[in-house]
Amino acid sequence: MNKRKSNFFKNYVEPLGIALLAALILRALVIQAFRIPTGSMKDTLLVGDFLLVNKFVYGAKTPERIPLVNIKLLSFRLPAFKQPSRGEIIVFKYPLDEKLDYIKRCIGVAGDTVQLRDGVVYVNGHEEGERRFVKRAFDPARGVYVSYYQITTKEGLKYTVRYFGDYAPRYANFGPVVVPPNHLFMMGDNRDNSQDSREWGFMPMKNIVGQALVIYFSWDKRVPLWNIIKKIRWGRIFGVIK
Repeated sequence: MNKRKSNFFKNYVEPLGIALLAALILRALVIQAFRIPTGSMKDTLLVGDFLLVNKFVYGAKTPERIPLVNIKLLSFRLPAFKQPSRGEIIVFKYPLDEKLDYIKRCIGVAGDTVQLRDGVVYVNGHEEGERRFVKRAFDPARGVYVSYYQITTKEGLKYTVRYFGDYAPRYANFGPVVVPPNHLFMMGDNRDNSQDSREWGFMPMKNIVGQALVIYFSWDKRVPLWNIIKKIRWGRIFGVIK
C-alpha cells in the first residue's frame, strides 16, 4: 500500500507540482496573459483582445504577495534588458489603484516635455511623428464618426490613433509638462476616450508590468456565443502589437 502511494506521488503528484511551479515562475517573471477590458487603445487593441505581455524586457518584478493567502513578500526588480522607449505599448499598475492593470502607449520618457495643441501631441517641441490622415469612419459602438491618423515616428515606428470627429476633445490643449525622473507619460491611441496621464499624472517606472507582445486570441463580446464563427476575430489572432 505504501509502495502504491509512493508510486502515485512520484508518477502524478510530483510532476503536476513541478509543472505548476514552473507555470507560476513563468507567469511571474517571463510572460503574462492580459485581457483588454476597455476601448482606450482602440483600434490598435480592441475590447476582447487577449494579449501576452513580455515581463522580463523591462526587468520583471518578483511577486509581492503569496497568492490566495495574501502574505506579503520582500519583492525586488530583476535587471532590465532595455528601458521603455517612446511609442511602445506597456502594461502597468494603475498609479491610483495598483490592484488594477492598465495598458497605454508611452509618449514621453524622463526629461521629455509633453504638450497637446489643438489635439496634436508634441514632444520636446516636435510632433510625436509625421501625421497622415487615413480615413473617417462611423463607430457603431460609440455612435460617433472617428478620424484616423497614422503616426510615423523618427525612429520608423508606425501606429494609428483616432479622434472623435464631431466635437472638441476633452484635452485639445494640455501642458506643457516635463516628465520627472523614473516616470513615463502614457496615452491611449483612442485619444478622445482614454483615461491616461492627462488625467492621473505620470506613471512611475516601478509600476511597469511589461511590454505588450502579441494578441493570442480575440473575440467580439457583442456577438452571441452561439455564433462562434463570427464571434472570434480570426484575423487578429497571433497579431504582433505595434
